[in-house]
Amino acid sequence: MCLFAWWLHVHGGKELFEPNDIKRCYDRLHLSQINIAMNLNRMADRKPADLMRERGMFKLARSRRTELDGKYGVHHSVIAVDKILTDLPAMVPNIEERSFLQEALTCYRSKAFRACIVMVWNLAYAHLLDWLLGDPNRLATFNTAITKRYPKKTGLTIAKYDDFTDELKEREVIEICNTANLINSSIFKILKDKLDRRNIVAHPSTVVVVQHQADDTISELVNNVVLALT
Repeated sequence: MCLFAWWLHVHGGKELFEPNDIKRCYDRLHLSQINIAMNLNRMADRKPADLMRERGMFKLARSRRTELDGKYGVHHSVIAVDKILTDLPAMVPNIEERSFLQEALTCYRSKAFRACIVMVWNLAYAHLLDWLLGDPNRLATFNTAITKRYPKKTGLTIAKYDDFTDELKEREVIEICNTANLINSSIFKILKDKLDRRNIVAHPSTVVVVQHQADDTISELVNNVVLALT
């Protein structure tokens, strides 16, 4: 029954399923049926649970889903995210950014999701700095906003890449970009959120990092930062 549930998620396009969906799987294969509803509830009640209840329906528990993905196929999100990372080099001319990108792809394919999140953040942040340096007017606007956001940083002027890393923290750069109206509120929020996530995963902790967190980080930073800031 777990295999039918997995098929419904991956190939049937169902986020959630009902007993009748499982029944149709049995019917299609001409298999004799058991009490499907009762067994689905038992699978959701056992410890650890094979199924989770949501809105009166069911879905596979993440551990079970991951196990079946490994046995029977690659989850569609893996294919989509892998494609994002694979196609990106053609759109990223900077050699340093390409290096971060290649490391992120290697980590993702190896299921090293903690390291992947760190590398994708490095990619997005490097792209942000290159974007600022790539236009004199943009950089001048950034420099003007430094003391507006941080009055104590008088006399600080950014002229080259190393100035960012030597003089400003990542969060300060993001805040200054926001003060200068160089980025919109959505990009500002994404950068803050993903920096927080990077900080959590980059330090030793008991926090578990799973695939969907890496998927979210890659999708948000690539689509809304790397490809948006041109």
